[in-house]
Amino acid sequence: MSDITRRKFLELSVKLAAVMGLGTSAIPQLAEAMEQLSAGTAPVLWLQGQSCSGCSVSLLNSEEPGPAQILTGYISLLFHSTLSASTGDVSMGVINRSIDHGGYLLVVEGSIPAGMPEACIVGHETVTRQVSRAARNAKAVIALGTCASFGGIPAAENNPTGAVSLPDFLKSEGVSTPVISLPGCPAHPDWLVGTLVHVLNFGIPPLDDKGRPKMFFSRLIHDQCPRFADYERENFAKTFSDEGCLFELGCLGPITHADCTLRHWNAGTNSCINAGAPCIGCASENFAAKASFPFYRKGERNTGKEG
Repeated sequence: MSDITRRKFLELSVKLAAVMGLGTSAIPQLAEAMEQLSAGTAPVLWLQGQSCSGCSVSLLNSEEPGPAQILTGYISLLFHSTLSASTGDVSMGVINRSIDHGGYLLVVEGSIPAGMPEACIVGHETVTRQVSRAARNAKAVIALGTCASFGGIPAAENNPTGAVSLPDFLKSEGVSTPVISLPGCPAHPDWLVGTLVHVLNFGIPPLDDKGRPKMFFSRLIHDQCPRFADYERENFAKTFSDEGCLFELGCLGPITHADCTLRHWNAGTNSCINAGAPCIGCASENFAAKASFPFYRKGERNTGKEG
């Protein structure tokens, strides 16, 4: 590893230390973990179930490091159905050899069609079978996005495929590999890179009762809201262009755990609430689960209850 490359790893590790809430003493260990990812000693296998590929797109919107650096320099990506150049038998060969060899970190994007396995087939194999095989030989499994973490939109009430979350599916399959959930529609790229690095050098990060890393999901968006003072003063916005708390326009920040308002999206440009839009709870376990789930709740007083 050249000195220049080492310096780049150290520069990224400074950012990751801040992302993960770690002190400067952790920087050398973070740099070592990034070198492991880059060297291929901790490869990543990325499989997709029922999803829109939004979490993949989110990763491609990352900056410092950018997507090219992440995918070609910092992560040894064995396979990704959207990003990999291989197709057909070549792709299936890569997947099967990787699963047989084991020792990778498995990232699964999308929910699992447990009630209709034939709804999602990869190379003549149902994704249910493929994910089950892959999870058994992985060092750890990351459920990326709300669909994988909690079921999300594909698992919404009355869906025809019997879609379920990845943790629920693996439990039903008797798979004991540790599962880390990174909800969000989509998930923030910092959450993924930070989690991969933590697993490599510190082990499974402390998780809450829903399998989410506490370093990203320990607090409600409401408690970190830039408009929290308006909420305290009951200064509620009447339209999206108004100043004031967005609760009466349907904000679900009071029931959603994530750090969006602090982390910001699109290379740190903005977040929903900062831009004047209510939080729609996309990182919540309740997101789209019921037909009655309120993406926006207008004219509602603060009752402390979900819509």
